[in-house]
Amino acid sequence: MSIIPNAYRQIIDPLIDTARGFVEAGESLAAIAFVGNLSTRQTLAVPIDTATPETKDRAATLIRQVANEYAADFVFTVMEAWTLPPRLAPRFEEVIKRYGSIGASPHRVDSVAFTLETRHGLWIAQGPLKPKAHSKRRKTFDPPKFDHMPEVEGRFSHLLPNKDDAEPTHHALH
Repeated sequence: MSIIPNAYRQIIDPLIDTARGFVEAGESLAAIAFVGNLSTRQTLAVPIDTATPETKDRAATLIRQVANEYAADFVFTVMEAWTLPPRLAPRFEEVIKRYGSIGASPHRVDSVAFTLETRHGLWIAQGPLKPKAHSKRRKTFDPPKFDHMPEVEGRFSHLLPNKDDAEPTHHALH
C-alpha cells in the first residue's frame, strides 16, 4: 500500500495545518508524537526531547509505552529537522564524516519532517522551510508529499505494539 489510508489523512491533515500555522506565525515547531487509536478515537500528544541521543532514546521508549497502553493504531510525528540540499544528498555520508552531523554542516537546510507509522506501513515526508510571501522573517512549507518507506530503520522504529503477536509490517526511522 503506497497511499496513506483516508482514515489517517483525516487525522493528520489538520495536525499538518496546525504545524504550518505555528511556523507561519514565527514559532518553532516542538517535536511531538501523536499516538492514536482509531477505534476509541483517542489521540495523545507525547513530547519528543531531541536535545541528546539519550533524550531521544527516552522519548522513543515513552512513545512505545503510550502506544502499548492505548493499543495505538498509529503514531504521527512532527518536528523540525535539517536536511541537505538535493545536490548534496548523495554525499550524505561524506557530510557526516566531515562535520559530524547534518546540523553541524554549513549546507544544512531547515526543514519540517513528518512520519506516520500505521499497521499498513510507514510514510515519511520532509520539506524545506521557506520564506513566507511578503515576510522577511516568517516561514512556511509546502503541503508534504509522503513516501511509503518500508525499509527505513532507526531509533524511532517499531513504535506500535505488535498486534496479536504478529510480525511488524514495516521498519521505521531515526
